Amino acid sequence: MSSELLVDLADDPATAQLGQLKLATIEDQQWPADESALSKSETDVSQCFDASSPHLPWDHPFYDIARHQIIEVAGDDNFGRKVIVFNACRMPPQHQLDHHKLLMYLKGTLDQYVESDYTLIYFHHGLTSENKPSLSWLRDAYREFDRKYKKNIKALYIVHPTMFIKTLLILFKPIISFKFGRKINYVSYLSELEDVVKCDQLVIPARVREYDNKLRASLKPAAQPPTSPPRSPPLPDQVFGVPLSLLRQRDSDGDPVPVVMRDTIIFLSEQGLEIEGIFRRSANVTLVKEVQLKYNSGQAVNFRDMEDVHLAAVILKTFLRELPEPLLTYQLYNDIVNFASVSSDSQVTVMKTLVESLPEENYASLRYLITFLAQVSANSEVNKMTNSNLAVVFGPNLLWGRDNAMSLSAIGPINNFTRTLLDQHHLVFA
Repeated sequence: MSSELLVDLADDPATAQLGQLKLATIEDQQWPADESALSKSETDVSQCFDASSPHLPWDHPFYDIARHQIIEVAGDDNFGRKVIVFNACRMPPQHQLDHHKLLMYLKGTLDQYVESDYTLIYFHHGLTSENKPSLSWLRDAYREFDRKYKKNIKALYIVHPTMFIKTLLILFKPIISFKFGRKINYVSYLSELEDVVKCDQLVIPARVREYDNKLRASLKPAAQPPTSPPRSPPLPDQVFGVPLSLLRQRDSDGDPVPVVMRDTIIFLSEQGLEIEGIFRRSANVTLVKEVQLKYNSGQAVNFRDMEDVHLAAVILKTFLRELPEPLLTYQLYNDIVNFASVSSDSQVTVMKTLVESLPEENYASLRYLITFLAQVSANSEVNKMTNSNLAVVFGPNLLWGRDNAMSLSAIGPINNFTRTLLDQHHLVFA
């Protein structure tokens, strides 16, 4: 992985030459379509919406953009930052895509996260002469994203970069700030992404995986990049990535709320309620891994010794995200995504019925978490974390589709459900 934006590849490449660059070989343009046009999270709600569009009705203003799955949200990275994914290979030919709408759709996605640290991953393979946007559109798009979008983006990872994309960035060098340029990283192989995010939480297009395999096969054995490490068997005392039911069995007191949630929430209740932007900041990844290793080794963790509120916040979010099944469970996915169709008079009753149907460990943990988040929100004048802001942070960590990634149109209903749960927690958990 490398950051090469500030290294000139050619002396002042001309715009005309850029337009003539070969973007992909004929062979690249003939890759087969992905194995499945629909992800699991889309088919889950097909009974409510047209099956050809993820969660959006045909008359929705962004229907024609969302159906291509160009933009997705994939939970948090290893630093506790939200991950936004852009898939170039899913862009249709220029004449079939409204690029202005695509830009607005991307802004709509980012608007939910720009107040928090976030990461953008761009899969470049599949951008061809047929579907590439115009140079003027790219320039206008960069200018459209003002400081609020650029301030909290901590990294932009360009996967499978070509000479075209590198030259393009050199061409844009005069208008790209030095600070933003330092955030751009080139990723040659998918395995390199493991340092940033767990690849199995990304729904990587099949043709991108095929292309990555092709690149690897073309290398000499001595030059082979490291493959993604295989999953290690769970440690005897492992806590992260372990079902709640098993954690309860292991607990000496049989507490249904896992120790990680108890430790982090107790500490944050004491030290974090008045910290502005709590849950919006990332943490040192080395410290995050050290704390995870301690928990997974059966060691006690004392956050007071570390004096880092954001570390505890990231550990809490990471624990929730690494559960093998989301806290709100796959079983409730359809009901929650379609919750907006429930009349306002019935929402509390329906929500209460839904959460009470959860397994005991899930219900107890959810109640413990939501009660704490209500305390955070009660201090929102100081910490700026209202119920809406907390819902944006925690919604994707409480529920996701079986394929892990979610479109903007799925995130909205999940966040709205989470916000309503926070608004009405005193009635739902009465």
